[in-house]
Amino acid sequence: MQAVRQCSACASRAAGGLLRLQADVSALQSKKSVLRRGAACSRFLSSASVLISSRQATNRKTVQWKDAAQANTASLTLNPSVQQTEHLTHDSLIKRAASVVTDSTGTLLSQSTRALIDAFANYTKAVHTRIALQRRYLVSLGKLSPAEEDSLQRAIFVQKAEVSEQLTECKRLETTWIKAVNLCKMAAEAAYTSEAEQASITLRANIQLAQSHVDEARKMSAEADKKLAETKVEEIQRMAEFTSSLEDCDEHDIHEAYLRED
Repeated sequence: MQAVRQCSACASRAAGGLLRLQADVSALQSKKSVLRRGAACSRFLSSASVLISSRQATNRKTVQWKDAAQANTASLTLNPSVQQTEHLTHDSLIKRAASVVTDSTGTLLSQSTRALIDAFANYTKAVHTRIALQRRYLVSLGKLSPAEEDSLQRAIFVQKAEVSEQLTECKRLETTWIKAVNLCKMAAEAAYTSEAEQASITLRANIQLAQSHVDEARKMSAEADKKLAETKVEEIQRMAEFTSSLEDCDEHDIHEAYLRED
């Protein structure tokens, strides 16, 4: 009986151990199931985050593209010449080119006219300076010391060279000015035939204005040349009178010496 009781106790303990083992296995399986569900949820959340980020980037690119398109459209709207360039005709291009040519030739005419007028002014001034020196010399004949007379003659010689140099400069610039006038006339004619009437009219008016200014400067230099010619005639007469007076003095001195000898 005692042996039976012991066997029964052992069987009870064995059964209890088996039940605890089954409970532990069941708990372990439950934990594994929870872990698997957590990993699945984590992967799902990660995929969703990537998808959301991709959609946001796509939306930003779409907005940027729309902004750029609107900016380009606004630029074309504010700059109609971009749209009109494709519609320019040959006649309109020729008209524009003719206007550019009239502007360029007009600038050449303006600069050459100013240079020529300045050259005429310098020449006129040099001529008047020579006239003043020449008249001073004529008035001082016989009244200056040899050193003063030599200094005045050197000044006259230098001024003659200055007049010659200024005259050469006038001729050179006048040649350039005449070519500029001829170019302007051709440009004005081309502008007129190209239907750029306003550019043609403006250039022709500038030609007339330049010619009037140059004519006035040329007239002043011609008057200076006339006075210089008169001074040269006066110089010849004065030198003849001075030489004659010297001869008279010499004859008078000789006559007096002859009378003293007598």
